[in-house]
Amino acid sequence: MQKEFHERYEYARNRIKEKKFLYYHFIFFIIGSLFMFVANELLEYGLPTLWYKWAIVIWFFIFTLHFIRVYITKRFMNKAWEQQQIEHLIAKQDKKIEQLNSKLDSENQNKFS
Repeated sequence: MQKEFHERYEYARNRIKEKKFLYYHFIFFIIGSLFMFVANELLEYGLPTLWYKWAIVIWFFIFTLHFIRVYITKRFMNKAWEQQQIEHLIAKQDKKIEQLNSKLDSENQNKFS
């Protein structure tokens, strides 16, 4: 019981850390995007190209991947999912071993008959 509680607590703590880091990433993205806009448009850094637009698009793509990882992938591929996959693969291996053993038994019976 204590171990189970500790595992749930650690899982919840790790999820909170992941979400917290995602929020920090979002805030940093907004501030960084504004900084790049100001640097290019108002301070005329890097003109005549609009380099900041590409940087923001790439950064937004990275942020989107981070969001998907935290809220979609990690949500469905948690400990319960891992345990289910492990049990499925073990059952699959057991079935394959059983098939091989039955094949060997039938070959041995044919050999000695």
